[in-house]
Amino acid sequence: MANKKITELTDLPSPAGADILAIVDDVAGTATTKKVTATNLMSLAPVQSVAGQTGTVTVSAGDLTDGNFDGTSISGFDATINDQTGTAYTLLASDNGKVVVLDNASAVTVTVPSGLGAGFNCSFVQKGAGQVTFSASSTTINNRQSHTKINAQYGVASIVAYAADTFVLAGDTAS
Repeated sequence: MANKKITELTDLPSPAGADILAIVDDVAGTATTKKVTATNLMSLAPVQSVAGQTGTVTVSAGDLTDGNFDGTSISGFDATINDQTGTAYTLLASDNGKVVVLDNASAVTVTVPSGLGAGFNCSFVQKGAGQVTFSASSTTINNRQSHTKINAQYGVASIVAYAADTFVLAGDTAS
């Protein structure tokens, strides 16, 4: 191979473990070209662990090189359902990421308290005929149309905290 600029080289879609990559090491301010194998580089990649319902799945960067799971599903990532049949429910920190199903023939009030934290998010399904109303408790609930309710039976809405104690209500909503 004649001398070429790195930008002139062809792409290698999936490097083998023994393939050598050129690295420019400039820690001390004097650039030096060094080599590293793909295996050595991947062994230094961070490892992520995710606690699942049936155990812990450990994924290293090398396991996800192409993002293709070849038809294999990823299990343990379904949202947890929180069934509620009363006419009043106060959100809990443990509802983060859950789907709260509200099933009552009478009106239902969901209280959104303070302290759930920025990033809190929860979805709601109005399963029963009783219309669901969201009530702020030392919080602010915003909606682009000033809606505070789920529109009707089988309507779905979500609430997301984009800052501490400040939420957006979105979805199939009504005033």
